[in-house]
Amino acid sequence: MRQKTSFTIVERAIIAVPGFEKVAEKLSQQVTLRGQSKSTLNNYIRRIALISLHFNRLPHEISEDEINEYLVGLARDPKSPSRSSFKHMVYGLRYYYRLLGMNKKAIALPSLRRDTKLPVILNRSELKELFATPKLLKHRIVLTLIYSAGLRGQEVINLKLSDIDYERMTIHIRQSKYKKDRIVPLSIAMAKGLKTYLQAEHPQDWLFNGKELGSQYSTRGLSWVMRETLKKTSITKKVNLHSLRHAYATHLLEEGVNIVTLKELLGHSQITTTMIYLHVAQCKLIKPHSPIDSLYNCGKK
Repeated sequence: MRQKTSFTIVERAIIAVPGFEKVAEKLSQQVTLRGQSKSTLNNYIRRIALISLHFNRLPHEISEDEINEYLVGLARDPKSPSRSSFKHMVYGLRYYYRLLGMNKKAIALPSLRRDTKLPVILNRSELKELFATPKLLKHRIVLTLIYSAGLRGQEVINLKLSDIDYERMTIHIRQSKYKKDRIVPLSIAMAKGLKTYLQAEHPQDWLFNGKELGSQYSTRGLSWVMRETLKKTSITKKVNLHSLRHAYATHLLEEGVNIVTLKELLGHSQITTTMIYLHVAQCKLIKPHSPIDSLYNCGKK
């Protein structure tokens, strides 16, 4: 009789991960009771086995941040067409959590919406042209600020003079979407531009005043500025004011910012929302290497 020399992913998980065998049996029973196919069972168990082997723990023992980081890795995998590994892992985890009565964890997983349109991203040359086009300094500054800090339209008009801290180089965004405050970095270039704007316009209370004294700018006014500016540029892409926020997120990803950090900068409640930018960002693939080479600049001429 020929001796078996290799194990399947599921068999390896049964051997290496405590409690996995019971989970596999429970999954098998549920799939049978629900009349689901054998292939569905095999797919679910295999996905649970993969993540369990990766962390050497069962999924319900893995933290939410670890799960998110693992899913991001699958979503970014260039070898996975149409994010199939990512999607099947989400399905498997969702089934697993619901099987254990952990519905909150199942709901917290990324939603897999179909036919989701990817955001249109302005490239860096287009952004430079856009920001240089308006004749009014106020219009140049407000458009540049939205991109520089990844702001929503409502967040821009709600900014007060006191929300800009030039010493700490921060912008305090108060009670935005989801009723949350957040702090984002103020760029050096933006700080210089804002100081020039303040000396020229002398706004009161609100960073950007409306037409009437003491009133704040309107989101309709912001959208008008964007539309009119675009008409005077060579940009042909179908973009709007919110596209500046999309460009901010995409460019930060391309420059190496961690997606969890980006989620906080954007003020998203779920990392699922942030993950859409993984599909438009052109991130450089970094070859495996030792960090000591970077420490001493080895290999650089």
